[in-house]
Amino acid sequence: MSRPRRKAHHVRLIGGVWRGRLLPVVAADGLRPTSDRVRETLFNWLAPRIAGARCLDLFAGTGALGFEAVSRGASEAVLIDANKRVAGALMRTANTFRAGAKIQVRCTDALRWLNSTAITAFDVVFVDPPYASGAAQQVLKYLGEGRLRQGWLHAGASVYFETAVNIPLPVFPSCWSLERECKAGQVRYYLFSTS
Repeated sequence: MSRPRRKAHHVRLIGGVWRGRLLPVVAADGLRPTSDRVRETLFNWLAPRIAGARCLDLFAGTGALGFEAVSRGASEAVLIDANKRVAGALMRTANTFRAGAKIQVRCTDALRWLNSTAITAFDVVFVDPPYASGAAQQVLKYLGEGRLRQGWLHAGASVYFETAVNIPLPVFPSCWSLERECKAGQVRYYLFSTS
């Protein structure tokens, strides 16, 4: 007798033109989708600035933040994830959604990518690394240093940062201003604006 197949795990987009569409959750170490509640709050915060924005979704995982941004009117989102299976799922989803150039997927290490010469500047950046990876401080350093050379952030860009409540906060660049912060269950999240 065969076992019933487990239902695939999915994340549902909660706003915009793709509202209700599903994103697959690939089994991968450290991948934990941002909850509906947190995404709703985040995109309420970003509502005045998301239309036409160029977005960067680091450690994209399900791609929920990048896809949600484009669904709500961002001009494009670049999704970075080092896991080949995860990146493959993101590409397949972008094709299924007929996203065209609005969703670009890069299968590469986020730190290596940020340490290269910035090819463009972004208006909104989502920083949601695996909590135990220790990558957060280095990512913030690379983003913050961008103002010293041709950088990844436009002046006045928004940076979203998410972490677990039991992990010490990294040091944020001194030129960033904290706009909002919130806690939901075991997650803390922040929205910064850059100068």
